[in-house]
Amino acid sequence: MKEVTVIGGGLGGLSAAITAAEAGASVTLREAHRTLGGRWRSTPVRRRAASSAAEPRLYRAHEGPHVIYRDGPIWAWLKKRGLLGVTCRVPLGAAMRFRFWHRGRLRAAPPAGFLRVLRICRKGVPTDQSFRWWASRLVGGDAAEMGASASGVGVFHADPGSLSAAFVAERLARIYSVLPPASYRRGSWGAMFEEIGKYARSLGVIIELGSRVSSIGAGITIVAAELESARLLLGDDSLDWPSGRTSLLDLGVTRDPRDLFVVSDLDTCGWLENFTMPDSTIAPAGEYLVQMQMPIDPEGTKADGVARLEALADQALPGWRGRTTHRLESLANARTGAVDYPGTSWRDRPAIDRGDGVYLVGDRVAAPGLLSEVSLNSGVRAAQMALA
Repeated sequence: MKEVTVIGGGLGGLSAAITAAEAGASVTLREAHRTLGGRWRSTPVRRRAASSAAEPRLYRAHEGPHVIYRDGPIWAWLKKRGLLGVTCRVPLGAAMRFRFWHRGRLRAAPPAGFLRVLRICRKGVPTDQSFRWWASRLVGGDAAEMGASASGVGVFHADPGSLSAAFVAERLARIYSVLPPASYRRGSWGAMFEEIGKYARSLGVIIELGSRVSSIGAGITIVAAELESARLLLGDDSLDWPSGRTSLLDLGVTRDPRDLFVVSDLDTCGWLENFTMPDSTIAPAGEYLVQMQMPIDPEGTKADGVARLEALADQALPGWRGRTTHRLESLANARTGAVDYPGTSWRDRPAIDRGDGVYLVGDRVAAPGLLSEVSLNSGVRAAQMALA
């Protein structure tokens, strides 16, 4: 029986540990935090006040917006093991509250130029050209910029037009499909990791929480951590790949019938989503939990992005400032997954196999997928390679 040590208890680390244990390995997983889940954690946050003592007083938000796509590997992996739990799709009433922000006004229907961009994203997209250059030649500059901005929700980058055309087009095609595949877990995805941990333990995985690692020993080690942490742990300065930089704003507001479900900002890459419309359990009764993101460039500040998000909230949540019961601002820097520039693809990112029995897992390594799908795919692949 091979012995495997996994460092990190996020989605990537757990998928590696479970894959190895299912193949018969003896696995120990070490997680620095007191809970599993990584960025999927949903720490309950108390609202400012409740109108009665009987009301729920908690919001359950993740570190930035989180959904799982039903056409992707995470859904299939969880479903195979009976770990999906109760999931929710977007209700029709919420879907009717999806809007596009373009040139200073809200639109219920996407502009014609944006639809032309989606049509060219289906096949034959080059890797060695920027999205802006490639799309501008086919549908014009204005339409290309709309498509680039719309991809912000899937790339968390302030200038998606400068990225590889194939990279951006793949995300646009997934996110804005005819039948949106996004799904939500009732009670938040964070709660799901308790069940994933229980499943791992049933396979014999030893999970050590609150266990920080400063060095690795002999034997098979799978490092499922941020590239910055892995670089220090392994002493390997080559472990780097570009990512995004994004301002995040969470708002809890009392409900108003005029509130929108989603606003996709076709001007500045922003995104606003009311996560309570698919799942009312993540906020106190009579309130909405809205999570927003705005990519910012390297010179921008968190405040710059938050100010743009507040302007977006003005359109989606009329009078929100007087209805706010919870607010949280944060900055996600190099914590939003890999971005690929022209001439590169996921195959060019840091390799999973680092040699000498060490394997690397995360959302910025050499594995395919959309956002956290890269973590899961790299975790499964790392375990398979380690036990081959």
